[in-house]
Amino acid sequence: MKDHSTSDSSRLELPQNGIGRRDFGRGALASLLTYAVLETCLEEEAFAESVEPITAKWLRDLNDTCRDVHGLTKTPERMRIGQLQWQHKVEQLFAKVELEELLKLVDFEKLKKRVKHREKGETSLRFQFPKVDGMPGRIVFGKQIFALKKGRSVVPHGHNNMATAFFILGGKLRGRHYDRLEDQKKHIIIRPTVNRIFSAGECATVSDYRDNIHWFTAVSDEAFIFNIHVLGLKTPDRFLRTGRVYVDPEGERLQGGLIRAPRAGWSEVKDKYG
Repeated sequence: MKDHSTSDSSRLELPQNGIGRRDFGRGALASLLTYAVLETCLEEEAFAESVEPITAKWLRDLNDTCRDVHGLTKTPERMRIGQLQWQHKVEQLFAKVELEELLKLVDFEKLKKRVKHREKGETSLRFQFPKVDGMPGRIVFGKQIFALKKGRSVVPHGHNNMATAFFILGGKLRGRHYDRLEDQKKHIIIRPTVNRIFSAGECATVSDYRDNIHWFTAVSDEAFIFNIHVLGLKTPDRFLRTGRVYVDPEGERLQGGLIRAPRAGWSEVKDKYG
């Protein structure tokens, strides 16, 4: 039989100065929270210090280009640009960025650890850029990272009033793009433009005027896409609500390699292609 008079070092001894269990518990919790906040701050500081000045400049240039397509900059040096010009400039910018530096910028390793892949489609990971000298104050584009397991897809869809770019952070994906030629009530006439494997470090862009319909499928065990998007762009020859438009690209084959693709709902394309 154990002698209960003997001290047990594994037991937590309450202080003997009149502090009750509840107050002691609150104090312990406050200490733990303070430690957690301090630890997070130290992590963020280390993360911020790892961002190279050249990467901060690259992000500023990317942000300025997105401001230009949105018409937010009207100076002699920077004027509004069209969506096709935006695609060209963004492709040039992504061709310059070092993959390792971009991985640091989005804290990729930390994000990757918390991925929980969906059974269908992609998982969207949200993140924030670090606040360091040289970084833009206000990011004007939306951003996310798509995570997919093998065989899963960013399903076939197009956009209204949007310009979008995809940069492969890891893995391999089969990318298929189509020009959107004619909108019909129940169909969209499309023309295949791209069908190839994209590897880490490669980029693709989409706008209302080029490669508007796109579709990515992971062919490696895991794949990750860094995505940016500029919403609410003015498209003078189209008066459509900003957002996604889902289609089934396996539609009726027409002359000249065209496809009469049925319009579809999210659930329909997710079940078939996700």
